[in-house]
Amino acid sequence: MDINTTTIFITVALAHFVALLSPGPDFLLVVKSAVRNKKQVAIGVALGIASANAVYIALCLAGVGAILASSITIMTAIKFAGGVFLTYLAVMALKAKKSDYAFLIKSAEAEDTKESTLPKEFLIGFASGILNPKNPLFYLSLFTLILNNEVGIGFKIALGAWMTLIVFLWDSFIIFALSHKHVRGLFNRGAFYIDKTAGVILGAFGLTLIYSAIIKNNK
Repeated sequence: MDINTTTIFITVALAHFVALLSPGPDFLLVVKSAVRNKKQVAIGVALGIASANAVYIALCLAGVGAILASSITIMTAIKFAGGVFLTYLAVMALKAKKSDYAFLIKSAEAEDTKESTLPKEFLIGFASGILNPKNPLFYLSLFTLILNNEVGIGFKIALGAWMTLIVFLWDSFIIFALSHKHVRGLFNRGAFYIDKTAGVILGAFGLTLIYSAIIKNNK
């Protein structure tokens, strides 16, 4: 890579990673899944979120991202669907009883029917990522403002693959960190309260998106 291409790569990579560090619905879902499930199951959320990011990256590369972002109807639908989805997850978290978390303090080898499955966690992660209106807008801004027509398609694809990988690795890091015996023990003891806090925040995100989709667009 030449100096200009290297600069672009570093700039985009840093902007993307800083965005990952900012807690949002996806981050909360990763923590929520890691607390409630074994890492082999929770990794499904990371795969789902990364896959959703890959879809939007591919759409931006194909030029569809600009069409999505420019359509008020489509973006409103994404906001509304995303808001409903997050609100549903929040209600489920807030409805859970303290006894539902009892299995977390059992032996890690103990079987428990309340644990989720890898495919289910994947679908939850994918739905969260695909219904988050910030994702298409974020990637569209990167690919249009920074990655102009002077940048080759091969480089753009490589950068897209890199960002997808980083999303998966970052979420996986969180999951594996929470699977450490000491850290997991602390989280397990506070899982009920962590889940409730995540539920409130997810609900706030969800209701904000619904408000933005219904109220603001009608003004």
